[in-house]
Amino acid sequence: MTELRYLDFDYSEDTEGHGTFDAMASTSPDKTHEVLAEIEQVLAWAQATFPGGRGALDDGAVWDCDLQQTRETPRFDTVTFSLSGTADFCAALREQFALD
Repeated sequence: MTELRYLDFDYSEDTEGHGTFDAMASTSPDKTHEVLAEIEQVLAWAQATFPGGRGALDDGAVWDCDLQQTRETPRFDTVTFSLSGTADFCAALREQFALD
């Protein structure tokens, strides 16, 4: 199990059984690299655990993600990260990162 410091995910499901974990972190610019490192850790796990599984879920892929980064003011960066996947992917993600 891996603990996340910055990413606090909200979970939702669509009508086709796909789950989505959404997280947003607002930090000072000097901490943004720590948020991005956490995201990289999650993505590295996804790629290692479900190799070749990334792509459009509607086309049969196992998982996909979206990452956005903006500078809100000179003192705050906001990073939004969404990770979607099949039921098996979501169950494994929950277990690995102790997500509710």
